[in-house]
Order: sequence, then structure tokens, then C-alpha cells
Amino acid sequence: MSKPSQTKYLSPEVVSRLKGLEIKARLVVEGFIAGLHRSPYHGFSVEFAEHRQYMPGDPIRNIDWKVYAKSDKFFIKEYEEETNLKAYLLVDCSRSMAFAADGRIDKLTYGLQLAAALSFLMLKQRDAVGLVGFDEKINTYVPPRSAASHLHVLLREMEGFAATEKTNIASTLHEMAERIKRRGLVILISDLLDEPNQILAGLKHFRHRKHEVIVFHVLDPKERDFSFPLEAIFKDMETGEQINTLPWQIKRDYQRIIGAVLDRFSRECRMSNIDYVPIDTAMGYDLSLLAFLNKRSRLY
Repeated sequence: MSKPSQTKYLSPEVVSRLKGLEIKARLVVEGFIAGLHRSPYHGFSVEFAEHRQYMPGDPIRNIDWKVYAKSDKFFIKEYEEETNLKAYLLVDCSRSMAFAADGRIDKLTYGLQLAAALSFLMLKQRDAVGLVGFDEKINTYVPPRSAASHLHVLLREMEGFAATEKTNIASTLHEMAERIKRRGLVILISDLLDEPNQILAGLKHFRHRKHEVIVFHVLDPKERDFSFPLEAIFKDMETGEQINTLPWQIKRDYQRIIGAVLDRFSRECRMSNIDYVPIDTAMGYDLSLLAFLNKRSRLY
């Protein structure tokens, strides 16, 4: 992969700031053993992922003696199941995610940069990461893998993401909740501009199946404060419907409604033991992520 495609969503500067941080599962997940990355499925058929250098304390039975015969160095065979957890990044690619105001980054690009940083962190600690891109339906599905080389696969897939279709968040949540058999970590990155009742039902479907869930709610500042000047024409990015209005006349009602929606997501996610993280695209995604991880490390 060429250098530009590697750094579009994950710059070297951000990588340097993220080093040393880890995202840890807060709830018990299948396959997690504190401090270890050994498979609980020993004896079953698992997929080979890659070699890594032998470290003191590693089981001698895992040494690849064929590699030793060729290189005179000890290397350990690692398999797909030898991981803390399996994580799934669900990225909303609906048309509303293309919104950006005042020259800021659009929500989809922001979300993909966030997804790239999370992928880097989790693969760094040898967790398996999968990727889902969706709008009305699932368009991209990359199964979780823990090999370091998997980061290039994820970044390459992200390059093809585009905000082009309408939204149906809930259908993707329910489909993935049924598809994922082993308990793990589900991370949703979305503006949540869909029916709240249905979104919350989809999120609770994951919790019913014992997955840990994190929701990054990405919005442009204009979508929160509605600070538009003078008369304006507002166009629905998904339906094309337009209305003319004086923003100052409806600003207070808009802020009340959007505030109630955000409060509801926050309250119901908290009650369901779901991490709800509101994010403003005016703040660098790396700073938002660092703040979240620092808070998480203090709490858990």
C-alpha cells in the first residue's frame, strides 16, 4: 500500500500521541484472560495469524522449530483465537455523515479517522478488529483478525467508504447482533440521525447478547447549537426535502429538541451499561479519543 493511503486516516503524528495507550474491555468477554493472550479453545482448529519473537515465559510448545532451524532464532506461532477480545467497528456511511459546516471536516471523515486510531490501538495490544460500513444496509464487512498486517486491510477498506445513501441504523445493529456469535466489543460510530427508539433497541440487542458496547455520537457543532445567520434554506441530505426559515425564530425550540434527544441517548445508554461518547467535530478526533481513554482508564 502506498504511503498516502496509509496516512489518510492515520497520520504519523497521531500514532505518536496514541502510543502507550490501550483500550480495554470493561466487561467480561469470551476469550479474555487478564494479562494473557492465550486461547481458551486450546485443542480446537484455529487460524494461524503470524509469528512473533519468543519472550521469556511463553510456552515452549508454541515455538516454531522449523523457523528456528532456518534462522537460529525462537519465534512463537500465534493464532486468530489468541486474543483478548474480538472488536467490531460499525461506521455509519449514510448521506447525513457527509455534513460539514464552516470549513470543518465532515462527520464521515472524522469517524473514519477515529476508527483508524481505534484499530491501531487494539491491534497494537493484539486484539482482533473487524470493520463494518453501512447505510441502509451493510455494504462492507471485514471479519476480525489480530495480525498486525490487518491494519493495512482495514485502512484500505476505509478508503472506499462514501456517504451516498439513506440511513437505517437499527437494521444493521440487529443484523450484526445476530451475526456475532462470540461475546466481544462493539463500537458504533454514527451521527445517530435516525429513529432513537429503534437505535436504542438495536444497541440493547447487543447488550442482551452480553457484548460490551461503545457509541461515539459524532455531530457537527452547527447540529448542536443551530447557529445559522439570517434567513436560510435547509435541505435534508437524505430525502432532498427543503424548507426556508429564519433560524433565530426556531433556534430555541431546535436546541430544546436536540438536547432532549442527546439526554435520552446518554440516560438510556447509561442504564444499559453502554458507553455513550458525544463528540464534536470541532475538536481533533485524536484529542477526543485521548480524553475518552484517559477517563475510561480512571473509571475502570
